[in-house]
Order: sequence, then C-alpha cells, then structure tokens
Amino acid sequence: MLERTALKNNDLAAHTLSKVPELTLTFWIIKIAATTLGETGGDAVTMSMNLGYLVGTAIFAAIFLVAVAGQIKAERFHPLLYWAVIVATTTVGTTLADFVDRSLGIGYPGGVSILVALLVLSLAVWRFSTGTVAVTSLHSRKAETFYWVTIMLSQTLGTALGDWMADTNGLGYLGGAAVFSGGLLAIIAAYYWTSISRVTLFWLAFILTRPLGATVGDFLDKPLNQGGLELSRYTASAVLLLFIAGCIWLLPQRAGRHHA
Repeated sequence: MLERTALKNNDLAAHTLSKVPELTLTFWIIKIAATTLGETGGDAVTMSMNLGYLVGTAIFAAIFLVAVAGQIKAERFHPLLYWAVIVATTTVGTTLADFVDRSLGIGYPGGVSILVALLVLSLAVWRFSTGTVAVTSLHSRKAETFYWVTIMLSQTLGTALGDWMADTNGLGYLGGAAVFSGGLLAIIAAYYWTSISRVTLFWLAFILTRPLGATVGDFLDKPLNQGGLELSRYTASAVLLLFIAGCIWLLPQRAGRHHA
C-alpha cells in the first residue's frame, strides 16, 4: 500500500497542472477567433481612430505588458487572464507588423524575414536555456517569459504573412485564408500520420493560425472594392470579443499538464 501511494505521489509530482490551457479543439477555436479580433481591433485603433501604427503599438504593448505580468505572477490557470494576454499579443502584433512593413518602408518580404529570424532566435535561446520549447514544460518564470516572447513574435510574423499573401499575390483575403487553412490541414495530417515532433507541429500551427485570422479579419472590414465585406471594425471586434467570451464561458477548458 505504501509503495502504491508513493508511486501515485511521484506520478502527480511529475505531471503537475500548468498555467496554460490543454491543447484541445476549444483552444484552437478560441485562438483563431482571438487572432481575427487582433486584426479588426488593431485596425480599429490605428485606422478607424486615426491614431497610426506607432501609437497603436504603444497602446497595445502597454496592455500586453500589464496582462502578461499578471499571467506570469498567477499561481494557476485563469482562462480569462490567459486569453486576455493572447488577444493582447494579436493586437500588438497587428499594429507592430503594420508599422514595420508600412511606416518603416521595409515591405512585406523584409518584415517577414526579420520576424522569422527573431522567432527562430527566440526558440533557439529558449531551447538552449531550458532544454526544451515544449508548452508542457512551463514550470519556471524563465520558461514562461520565453513562451510569451515567442508567442508575441509568432503573432507579429503571422500578421505580416497574412497581409503579404492577401495583398501581393493576387489571392485576395478569402484566397489567402484558404491557403493558410490548407497549411493547417497539412499539419493536422502530419500530427496523425507522421512522426514529426509534436512540439514542432504545435508551433507551426500556432504561427499559421495568425495569418488565417489576419486574412479573415481583413475580409470582414476591408472595403468592397478591395474584396472585403466593409463591416464596421468596431462591430466586428465586438462580435468577436463576445464570441470568445462565450467560448470561455460555455466550452470546457482545463489547465494543461507539464512534466516537472
């Protein structure tokens, strides 16, 4: 009996609850909705309010820093707090990518190249410092910090990829969304039928959901003559926010588990 109890306690110690959600279908539904909100919300502030990309980036960066500080300080998984940080990364990613690509005149190829290099560097330093970049290993503030830096960079890269695909390749917003949806389907197939690292597939999927959301968001609020539906950015953002809140409230979300 004592031996069985010790084994059980060791198992619980080795698989403690994480502060991020379990990777289920609900996670990916909310993630895509959050990335779409990032596009419409970011554009609402920078374009509809005419504040510009730099001011918009400063506003959303401040919100992100406050939210992520609360997330890192928290002792357990709080769905509203976690998704608030994700939404903050999508909005600041939108405005930052637009600032780099457009205001600085670097263009989509240059912006994407810089962001890819920064994302790879973040993952490499994280891997070197902690031994893994798996989301099941976030049991230190150092790992959490790397996690959120990497997410921020992936959201920014995703915005640039989405805009590049939709604006310069003649595919339009729906065509761009179809391309990124196809990429996600390929990742799902690889998950079930190949031995490719699950960690690699996670980060690929996380990155690709951002340009998917970006192209869908642009489709919702861009003018009709540009291939969009010309919906109000405020209305689209409010509907998406209510949808995300409804998902958090109604759909089950559990804290993931990480290996100690």
